[in-house]
Amino acid sequence: MAGKMIEGPDGRYIVGTVKIGEKGQIVIPKDARDLLGLQPGDTLLVLVDREQGIALVDNERFRNFATGVLAVQEEASADPGREKDR
Repeated sequence: MAGKMIEGPDGRYIVGTVKIGEKGQIVIPKDARDLLGLQPGDTLLVLVDREQGIALVDNERFRNFATGVLAVQEEASADPGREKDR
């Protein structure tokens, strides 16, 4: 599947397959690195779901997302009646 990127709905792509090396390493396909602007030295978070598989997520983007979720949760906890008004 080398060199054939398939675009799906909602900004999702199939960019190829990878093989796991002897040390458990993989190479992220160039198309995927280019789409996400990944550079050498970037840090990715590895998420594992026993049924869904493995996802690699940009660590900084995930941190920003988690911070936003926590802020909303803190707001809801500070004003419990707020959710009932919605």
